[in-house]
Amino acid sequence: MRRRLSGATASLAAIGLLGSLVTACGSSGSGGDATLRLVAAEYGNSPANSSKPYWDKLTAAFTAAHPGTRVEVTLYPWADVDREVSRMVEEGNAPDVALMGGYSDFAAEGRLYPAGELLSVRAESNFLPPLAEAGTVGGTLYGLPFVASSRLLFYNEELFDKAGAKPPKTWSDLKDAAKALKKEGVLYPYALPLGPEEAHAEALIWELSNGGGYTNSNGGYDLASERNTQTFRWIKDNLVAPGLTGPVPPSELDRQEAFDAFLRGQVGMVNGYPSLLHQARAKGMKVGTLRMPVSDTLSDAETPPAAGVADWMMAFKREDNREPVRSFMEFVYQDENLIAFAARYHLLPSTVSATQASEAAAADPSAEQFMTALRAARLYPVDEPSWLQVSNTIKRNIGKAVEPSADPKAVLEDIAHQAESIAAER
Repeated sequence: MRRRLSGATASLAAIGLLGSLVTACGSSGSGGDATLRLVAAEYGNSPANSSKPYWDKLTAAFTAAHPGTRVEVTLYPWADVDREVSRMVEEGNAPDVALMGGYSDFAAEGRLYPAGELLSVRAESNFLPPLAEAGTVGGTLYGLPFVASSRLLFYNEELFDKAGAKPPKTWSDLKDAAKALKKEGVLYPYALPLGPEEAHAEALIWELSNGGGYTNSNGGYDLASERNTQTFRWIKDNLVAPGLTGPVPPSELDRQEAFDAFLRGQVGMVNGYPSLLHQARAKGMKVGTLRMPVSDTLSDAETPPAAGVADWMMAFKREDNREPVRSFMEFVYQDENLIAFAARYHLLPSTVSATQASEAAAADPSAEQFMTALRAARLYPVDEPSWLQVSNTIKRNIGKAVEPSADPKAVLEDIAHQAESIAAER
């Protein structure tokens, strides 16, 4: 997942995990044999949890079930995979299948197979509705969601108990808890990672909790809406200015730094996803999870969606590759294969049937809480071809909105103007 909703982004080139998992000569062989090329993001951050063993096992099983068809898998770090696939496409050497953080720019260029040509009707209709919606362009599903995550607010129960703080339900509650935590000496009462690593995720979580978001009801960008402006003004005045977000300026605090501090017991509250909860409990930490507290201005009838993130599989149109690609996609999206990958990285599977099977096997109520949030989650506008560039603009600039001398409205309007320019060029 673009770890970003989704996770580990560490570069693995230095530890030798990149490269083909299956050696092959090309995209097709003689005598009816075929070799498919899959380029995928590496979800692990060490040899111990590399994605390689998963793909080794899956591709071997696929070839055993489909003699004559092999799959060559190449892994790239999350920081590189989008760029590498784009380079391959520009050079006229697109892979047959890619797993990465975006798809819509390729769909807009007519380079991808629609899902209807890759999956059975049953398999196509099996994706969780918010994910299927995000993978759809012009009424057609092109981006096949692979694994996903939703975001919940994590709080350190031991720090809360010491500070006499209560789990927050509203922004005012969150501020009160942060004040109590600071009084108790907690370094980061609320960790606010608006640094360039994944600022667009933290920003969306807050915007949704005030009834805002990145787009309007028509699907167009609405980055500088009144609600979004209110959100960042509140954060600046009520959390940043009183020193409730810790010693590092939010615009310089990256998500991984915030997570590391949480695992060290230095953070009272932080927005996180399932793998962080797994890491914290493995360390013996007592962690509570709840939906992001909502703005005090929302009515009781308004229940904002959680933020969700998905990673996307897509199949590029190449001569004579549709049938082997179709067979491979049907194999990948079998429940046991999706569940195995999701479980390896403590993420959520993307289909209804795999989710139901995972829930039936889950003994942890928190895992079910993430799944419940995902069903109605709001995802990034990944169906917009300009999103990758727009999201980079948000990452680089949104933290400025809460700086001491900043005017949140002016910062958001500047980001909105840049987004409009990017969209106009697509």
